[in-house]
Parts: sequence; structure tokens; C-alpha cells
Amino acid sequence: MGTSDLITLFFLIAAVVIFFQLRNVLGRRTGNEKPRYEQSPMRSRTDATDDARPESNVITLPGAEKDDKAARMAAVDKIAPEGSAVNTGLRTIVEADPQFDPDAFLKGARSAYEMIVMAFADGDRRTLKNLLSKEVYEGFNAAISEREAAGESVKASFVGIEKAEVTEAEVEKTEARITLRIVSQMISATYDKDGGIVDGDAEQIAEVRDLWTFARDTRARDPNWKLIATASE
Repeated sequence: MGTSDLITLFFLIAAVVIFFQLRNVLGRRTGNEKPRYEQSPMRSRTDATDDARPESNVITLPGAEKDDKAARMAAVDKIAPEGSAVNTGLRTIVEADPQFDPDAFLKGARSAYEMIVMAFADGDRRTLKNLLSKEVYEGFNAAISEREAAGESVKASFVGIEKAEVTEAEVEKTEARITLRIVSQMISATYDKDGGIVDGDAEQIAEVRDLWTFARDTRARDPNWKLIATASE
């Protein structure tokens, strides 16, 4: 075997070794992957890789789960004073739901609030259906239908959320529930079929105070929370 043949054989062997190393690092699709959930702001965690996937190559190191739980408990203490009913309730949810991240929940809740408010103003039933419980959706849908039947329309502009704080948190059986007091600002006006304003103000910024309750089944693979109750202050 000549020198050129030895060099060719060397590179061939190297290529095969690199191929198998890459396959082990990147993993392979088996065709049995679990379906991804539709994107929603109301996830227990913000990282999409938290979805349960048996084929994942991520290895949990000893003590990592404990450290993660400790970090989530520390986040709870920043949200509500230790010993308070809210703190106790949030800690109960952390214990019951390994996916629950208090900071990620609050961030998602703020995004969901804006999405829901604007979807209701726009009559966007599809968005509402993904974020609301069946009972709440029926109420929102009825209000939209009544508005449409009267020939009315809403033009709204969301200014922002001034405050979003947890007022209640609990776990009943397997359902985790969190109630938020949300203070927001928006411009909203309802117009009749002739274009006249029948409610609201097209230029004035109004303060809105709501109490919204979100819930999630802690046993479910779906990480998303849904709005199950609304009230105005």
C-alpha cells in the first residue's frame, strides 16, 4: 500500500469517527417524539426545552433538582413575605408542580393579560379560546356576539401594566390556582354602527383594575395556565 493510499484510509477512518460522535451529541429522531404544545405566554417555565421529552440527551446531575427547587422557593420569598398566606400558597404550588417557576409565571401572566384584553376588543375568538377556560370563554364569546349583533365595534390601545401582584395562591386537589391584582392603563372606545362613541373615550387614558385567576392541572403535561375567573375592582 502506497503513501497516498495510507493517507486516504486515515481520512476515511477519521470521517467515520466524527460522524458517530456527532450523532451521539446531537441525538436522533425516532419518530415517536411527543407533540409540541401551541405557543402560549402562560407557561410554567419560559424555556421550551422544559417539555417532557424522553428522548432528550440532557442529564440531570445529582442535586440539580434540589437546587432548582431552592431557587424557585427563593423566588417565592421575593414575591410575597415569608409566613404570609400568599407565600405559603405559592410554596405549595412549587411542591406540587415541578414545572412551576414563579418569575416565569408572572412574566407570562402580564403578557397573557394584554393578549386577552386586546383579543376581546378585536373580537379575536381564536386567541381567547387558547387562553381561557371553557366557562370564561363562553362569557367573553357571548359579549362579543352581543356587540356584533348591535353593530358595535371597539377600538383599543393598550398602554401598559402598572402593577401585577399575587393576592391568592392555592392548590386544591391537583389544580393550582393563582389570583392576580392587575392595574393597567389603556385607551378604549366602543362605537355604534354609525361611528358614534357609545362607551369609553378615544383619547383619554383610563386606569383599569382587575382581579384575574389563572389555573393549571399540576398533573398535566401541558405547561400552559388558563384564565378561569375575572372580576373588576
